[in-house]
Amino acid sequence: MFWDDLTRRPSRSRFTLAALAGAALVLPAAAMAGVVVKSSGPSAGTLKVGTKVEDGSTISLKAGDNVTVLTSRGTQVLKGAGTFTIGAKPKEPRMRFANFTRQGAAGRVRTGAVRTGDAGEPERPNMWYVDLTEAGTTCLYDFTTVRLWRPDTAAPATYTMVEPEKADAVEIHFETGESERVLNSERLLLAEGRTYAVRAASEGEPVTMRFALVGEYETPEELAEMLLAKGCEAQLALMADRLEADAE
Repeated sequence: MFWDDLTRRPSRSRFTLAALAGAALVLPAAAMAGVVVKSSGPSAGTLKVGTKVEDGSTISLKAGDNVTVLTSRGTQVLKGAGTFTIGAKPKEPRMRFANFTRQGAAGRVRTGAVRTGDAGEPERPNMWYVDLTEAGTTCLYDFTTVRLWRPDTAAPATYTMVEPEKADAVEIHFETGESERVLNSERLLLAEGRTYAVRAASEGEPVTMRFALVGEYETPEELAEMLLAKGCEAQLALMADRLEADAE
């Protein structure tokens, strides 16, 4: 099964999200629910990211709407205008999504040119890599082996990561063409709830980062809920983009 690629052990714990009043449907005990992981267009204010929608229910979209729903059976990309049934003909994620979410895949850090997405922008090879240029909260499944990534590999660069509270700091050196490094956890061990400042030697203002630890999950839907609950919106957006690409 595909889900075996996403986690080694099953988990029965789930995070319940508070959806918009009136947007999330009341679910009977045996009903399966999907979750909106991407939403744009006129209906985005109602169908916000995190909204729960019941399998078999219908939603009406307007012209210009683009909504990605993650259900227990796969992904639906809904584009308005029109009325759509949740859970109808979902697309199951393919191997490239499994590779993007795989845990432990980055123990062997590679060197060389970064890959680019459809728009030509540099693209993280794995969602668990920490983008050193992106502020906000990043979710990780392990704080002892942390993979760091930079989008621009045209020149060598040195980044400094500092935890102001403890004054712990570590330097991360990249050679030209190198995009990935493993954080030396003996020098700086990340912790949940702390704030870190990351600065490139060639730049001025530091990037402020926080980190959150996610638990075990069994399906992409559970992973999406964890990312939302922890405030890791940027990773959820990346995940939604991969799911959308796989569903087309």
